[in-house]
Amino acid sequence: MAAVHLVVTVAVLMAVVIAVAAASHRLDIPAPLALVAIGAAASFVPFFPEVELSAELALVGFLPPLLYSAALQTSLVDFNANRRAILLLSIGLVAFTTAVVGVVVHAVVPGIDWPAAFALGAVVAPPDAVAATAIGRRIGLPRNTVTILEGESLLNDATALVALRTAIGASLGAVSFLDVSLDFVRAAVGGVAVGLLVFVVVGWLRKRVTDPVLDTSVSLVTPFAAYVVAESFHGSGVLAVVIAGLALGHQAPVLQTASSRIAERLNWRTISFLLENLVFLLIGLQFRSIVEAVVGEVPWTEVVAACVATLAAVVVARFVWVYPARYLLVYPGDGPHAGEHPSWAKTTVLGWAGMRGVVTLAAAFVIPEDFAERDLLILIALFVTAGTLFLQGSTLPWLVRRLGLVGPDARGDALTRAALFQEASAAGTAWLDEHAAEEEDLHGTVEKVRMRAEQRDLAAWERVGGSAPGEETPSEAYARLRRQMLQAEREKVLEVRSSGRVAHEVIADVLTALDVEESMLADHGERRDRESETDARLTGGTGTPPACEHLAAAPVPEESVDIRVCEACVREGTTWVHLRQCLTCGNVACCDSSPRRHATGHFRATTHPVIRSAEPGEVWRWCFVDEQLG
Repeated sequence: MAAVHLVVTVAVLMAVVIAVAAASHRLDIPAPLALVAIGAAASFVPFFPEVELSAELALVGFLPPLLYSAALQTSLVDFNANRRAILLLSIGLVAFTTAVVGVVVHAVVPGIDWPAAFALGAVVAPPDAVAATAIGRRIGLPRNTVTILEGESLLNDATALVALRTAIGASLGAVSFLDVSLDFVRAAVGGVAVGLLVFVVVGWLRKRVTDPVLDTSVSLVTPFAAYVVAESFHGSGVLAVVIAGLALGHQAPVLQTASSRIAERLNWRTISFLLENLVFLLIGLQFRSIVEAVVGEVPWTEVVAACVATLAAVVVARFVWVYPARYLLVYPGDGPHAGEHPSWAKTTVLGWAGMRGVVTLAAAFVIPEDFAERDLLILIALFVTAGTLFLQGSTLPWLVRRLGLVGPDARGDALTRAALFQEASAAGTAWLDEHAAEEEDLHGTVEKVRMRAEQRDLAAWERVGGSAPGEETPSEAYARLRRQMLQAEREKVLEVRSSGRVAHEVIADVLTALDVEESMLADHGERRDRESETDARLTGGTGTPPACEHLAAAPVPEESVDIRVCEACVREGTTWVHLRQCLTCGNVACCDSSPRRHATGHFRATTHPVIRSAEPGEVWRWCFVDEQLG
């Protein structure tokens, strides 16, 4: 019966998570905030199952997969580019916050000794990766700010857990400065070493395992193996998981097959969705039991004072740290802001985005039961977690808008995406030209391959220019018709399946092939909707001098184009999709997605190398000769 009760409880929790997440998405509110509030309210409902989140479950069951999933999606290149900011926050800020909170709590609650006060400081010091990314990505923070928050949240847990072990050891009188230093070095070196070892072993396996199911199974085991092995050698399990995840995610295009990458990505998205939302629900469900444990033991005035003072110390300490740290940071690379310090607006948002989550609550339960005021410390940790989620999480969107920070530009991403496709296709076409003579092309295969690459590039470019409401680009019309065809094809396959005259395995293979093709068409319209919401002027500049001599010599357009028609199309009685203007003679003609491709024809006739977009709000340029965006 206990097993049945456990299964029912898990099913109920998952059902609540799915329902609340779906409702939050529809109502456009952050799911973490809603789940914490609903969990806290449900903890007082008599018939709702009582759930206890143990430290072992949180640290071993939830933390490794959540960190691994986040690490897989984090760019190792961006992580490395922002490493100074990440280290300043994940190590320096955690240590600073631990000390500040320890001093404040010791002063506010006389019954708490120094080791217990610093233990609480270590518990509430690390912001949470899940909360930061869930809210940060939703409101559209600048990419480098999200990268810093992700990197900080991935690494700061290790620092906080080492600090917590140190505080617990200090309560036994068995810790010196040398012990603290050696413990930190051992945790860092051991965690990194195990993480790299796991990366090597899993990478070796993936080169030999091509079946997506087996590959995904290996992926699901990896974070737990990395964590347990590192902890068994007194290294940081958190660091091991993060290092393994960053390295494997970076090398995935080399180590895995395309099918394996698709399967792994989908599985981890599902696992992360369920676990991260379940964590926030469980945080709320702890509320009643923790409050009841404190009632009668500590005066309410003291409880309130301790909770508010700790929350204030956590928030203020982060600002006290990030503002001076701003002067130690400069933007990397060759972009328009290279060498500059982060703006005050970005620093302010970075200081306010310090939401706590699963690690704080899990670490609170690690505090030994013989610690003075242990229940009060756990209540304070819960209050800080919920307080930062509601106070900072609910006001962060307003602050971002108030400071005028702009998130990733969907139209700019579409332009860069199209140029990257064009560059990749150029490399593929060069290979094809080099090896085409080796093929006995009896069926026109080479030309079909070339056309397929061209169609993909044109579809990418069509997402850049605007179109009148209700009008379809050629690729959108193709996607709509092909989806309708696929539906008819699927209905026929299902009809054959019902007859029972074809083996199930064959039916499954055909249906899977149809699903894969349809999935490639599914998000086209949704992406164009997102891209059309951006009103900023679309340019092709990246802030670096053009590598192409033709782009360097061509003027950079500032004014819009007055001519809104392709005169060649008008004369011929054809239509166009988007318009381009020659920067040498000013001729306006239609793009390559249009039936007659007059812009390309103009280049071939005149050899004028550079065109610009003639679409409203777009001033990007393209060089026909070197196939570069500028």
